[in-house]
Amino acid sequence: MTLDFVNRERELGVLAAWWDARGPRLAVVWGRRRVGKTALTERFASGRTAVFHTGSRRPIADELRTLSRAASGLIEERDLSLNPFRDWADLLESLARAARKEPVLLVLDEFPELAAVSPELPSLIRAVWDRIASTSKLRLLLCGSAVRTMQAMLEERAPLYGRVDLSLPVHPFRPHEAAAMLARLRPADRTLVWGIVGGVPLYLRWWDQGKSVRQNLAELVCQPAAPLLTEGQLVLATEGEAGDLARQVLYAIAAGRTKHNEIADAVRTDPTRTLERLVELRLVERLIPVTEDPKRTRRRLYRIADNFLAFWLGVIAPHQAEIERGLGAGILSVLMRELDDHMGPRFEDAFRSHLRRLAEDGRLAPEVVAIGPFWTAAEDPSEIDAVVLAGRAREAILLGEAEWTRRVNGPALVRELQRKAHALPRVRHDVRFAVCAREHVEGGADLVVTAEDIFSR
Repeated sequence: MTLDFVNRERELGVLAAWWDARGPRLAVVWGRRRVGKTALTERFASGRTAVFHTGSRRPIADELRTLSRAASGLIEERDLSLNPFRDWADLLESLARAARKEPVLLVLDEFPELAAVSPELPSLIRAVWDRIASTSKLRLLLCGSAVRTMQAMLEERAPLYGRVDLSLPVHPFRPHEAAAMLARLRPADRTLVWGIVGGVPLYLRWWDQGKSVRQNLAELVCQPAAPLLTEGQLVLATEGEAGDLARQVLYAIAAGRTKHNEIADAVRTDPTRTLERLVELRLVERLIPVTEDPKRTRRRLYRIADNFLAFWLGVIAPHQAEIERGLGAGILSVLMRELDDHMGPRFEDAFRSHLRRLAEDGRLAPEVVAIGPFWTAAEDPSEIDAVVLAGRAREAILLGEAEWTRRVNGPALVRELQRKAHALPRVRHDVRFAVCAREHVEGGADLVVTAEDIFSR
């Protein structure tokens, strides 16, 4: 396993532009645990004059002493080992003076932990920021994993409202980005790993590319206190941010209750606000037919959006207790047989992600406005894995089907897509058809996609 920094070129570019702007600059970087925020900010700080500090709810004096050691040498007129920062205002004003000629970066990682012991800190930052607006080149980067807390800092009544120059979310890797961390694997195996652990960098690093899928699951899942076995509980405890109700909602969706009324029946209360929070956190995705208006349609389905959480809730959790009791070796074969069922919708999601990547790069068609699944509620329902809409008329210009099998019959799937196209409200006369398989599409299609296409840089 390599610990080399990969990906995040876009985020680094955004931060570099933020750094180059005039005057003092304030940025907020946020994202769920394990997603690589610290690695990103450390990479950005490398080669720059920077003070990096991670909050841990220690007494304020201890936090300031640690910051004083990190800033040693930056304050020319002061020996911080003998005269450490007295308070937060002293810290900020001292670094602001040090940054009068050249920029100085102060990174406060896990900022919510600092604010928990110093609730006045956001207001202090605002006061100092207003004073140094025309005299300093200080760059302050606030980073945190408590997503709701970080987002709240940007709201209208928050102390820092209007002072933040950059709000940068950090999300799990997309399929082609995850591929950079799985370079030793075949494309089909990269797909499988991404389908199991998702795009969280730490989980991808845990995967031993020199071992088989079975060996990895044996070590990462099927023994007491295995990393991925315990990680699921940690995600539920720290990422839901809505307490026990969020966990109940997640379990209900994982059990197949995908409609709002089904979820409400399962949790015995209105889950609307909890679902909204889980969607914000990207743990849950609200699906609607791509041809419908999200603000008007009442047709909505919910799915677990995070690959690892879907795998943990749907495949691991039913066996967790017995794995902890030592039955992991026998359960491993059961997990291996359940992988294909788990991978079906994950592969469809990877296919849609690939189409979005093609559209972003201008390689799909001009004026692409939406890409998503489509389905009808008729007696003879039609389901299409991916529909690409273009132009003001939102016409369907490409229809796609993805099958988690090694080989598929391209012409047969195209004929099926042609039949389903009649259910769409607007279809361009020259509509194209895409077929996606794990390794090979026999007979071809207008656009052929395989795991090698999706999981390559």
